Amino acid sequence: MRYEIIGALADRFDEVLTPGALEFLVALDSEFAARRVALLDTRRARRDRYATGQFPDFLPETAAIRADPDWRVAPPAPGLLDRRVEITGPTDRKMTVNALNSGARVWLADFEDATAPTWHNVISGQLNLIDALDRRIDFTDPRGKRYALGADLATIVVRPRGWHLVEKGIVVDGRPISASLVDFGLYLFHCAQRQLDAGAGPYFYLPKLEGHREARLWNDVFIFAQQRLGLPRGTIRATTLIETITAAFEMEEILYELREHSAGLNAGRWDYIFSVIKNFGQWPDFVLPDRSEVTMTVPFMRAYTELLVATCHRRGAHAIGGMAAFIPSRDPQVNEVALDRVRADKRREAGDGFDGSWVAHPGLVETCRREFDAVLGDRPHQLDRLRDDVAVTAADLLAVDKTPGQVTTAGVRANIAVAVRYVDAWLGGTGAVALGNLMEDAATAEIARCQVWQWLHHGTPLADGGCVTEDLVRSILAVELAALVDGRVGANRDRAERAARIVEDTALGEDLPAFFTTGAYARHFGPTRRPVPVG
Repeated sequence: MRYEIIGALADRFDEVLTPGALEFLVALDSEFAARRVALLDTRRARRDRYATGQFPDFLPETAAIRADPDWRVAPPAPGLLDRRVEITGPTDRKMTVNALNSGARVWLADFEDATAPTWHNVISGQLNLIDALDRRIDFTDPRGKRYALGADLATIVVRPRGWHLVEKGIVVDGRPISASLVDFGLYLFHCAQRQLDAGAGPYFYLPKLEGHREARLWNDVFIFAQQRLGLPRGTIRATTLIETITAAFEMEEILYELREHSAGLNAGRWDYIFSVIKNFGQWPDFVLPDRSEVTMTVPFMRAYTELLVATCHRRGAHAIGGMAAFIPSRDPQVNEVALDRVRADKRREAGDGFDGSWVAHPGLVETCRREFDAVLGDRPHQLDRLRDDVAVTAADLLAVDKTPGQVTTAGVRANIAVAVRYVDAWLGGTGAVALGNLMEDAATAEIARCQVWQWLHHGTPLADGGCVTEDLVRSILAVELAALVDGRVGANRDRAERAARIVEDTALGEDLPAFFTTGAYARHFGPTRRPVPVG
């Protein structure tokens, strides 16, 4: 197989794109590309079945796995024993330093929803991780403030992009390579031994899996990669995000497939809501109210998180809670109200049996830690709390119609504003965006545009009068675009207009695209062809 580097080579990129690393990526692609494509075909077929009213259920063919009381996942790896606070964010240089210094036990170094997948972001992010492990990373902001690594650093856990995405900067036999394999492979090749030398290991978060067969593919990737790089089997550990409704029905099977490499499950709340709308949005019983009202305590979300904790602890796996997306404000009143909500959310998670949780900002680390400290004390986790009181049915997971709340004009406007402003920033190379004191990423933008599609598709009544119509959506989109382009010229103005077209294409059409990122990446990202000699 022959590879080409299509992306432009910036300063020090040759330290990441070494011949050995590229040959490793080609080997991964050769071994697993066809299976990846077949699993994506399975996803589409499953979604087509849901469109005919065939809703998911727990799998009869894997009942024996669920019934077997004896199997367990691997014990926690070094650096992953105590995970009471995890911080998430992109792998830019400033975030790398701040996250590692934040006081959180784990940093989710995110190449997925918090990173706009420009070629520069992808490769410079890998370089930042290498530099962090070599303790040669620092950052000076425009005001002259210098950031450098302290003594007590978070454990790095890398989230590669999902199976549905490709990386156009590297082509193999003329086709783009899997983005998942690029992010995983480059980090493992360069950083596995560095992590082992530091007393930890190469750890990952696996995003957007839709079932246990996709987990099996990852497990086979791990086995192959470890053998090729001479790493002992089980060196790699991975936490799986349960952020699709289909994966919720296969949590136990996912742990089973990854058991020698598993580090637990995470309740990826935003993508989970997005997945529910994406898969069942054409059905009136699945219409959700304003995004702000879809909290973790509504029945279908409560069932999902309760099942996750019970499943994990039954198998000796960590259960990690969802994101607190609030960004501390200079307004003390805003902070007081928002922090009360964050405290209540983390208190609920710790009380339910979660072993840790996520925050998006260093300013929330202490808030989260206090709530988990109150439950855990000096214990590193609460895996011994088995939650035998939990009994969740398929109907409970699908009880979306029991969600209280209303759809309002303000809710429609808020979704359109988030979607168009986030996509604008994403096209500009920023994947984590502060909007209205919340950290928005690709997952929240997906919810926003999918809810607009769902409400428009059903002509959903508005609590303040009228209903959601195409005219209403287009008029709000026009207002938001006008506000966004105000004062802009040239390329910046063009970028905002492209963002509005993406929102229009993915929220106002007859069909609901599975992801905005796939089409937008194909049309608007992609390096200029500057081939490096082929391998």
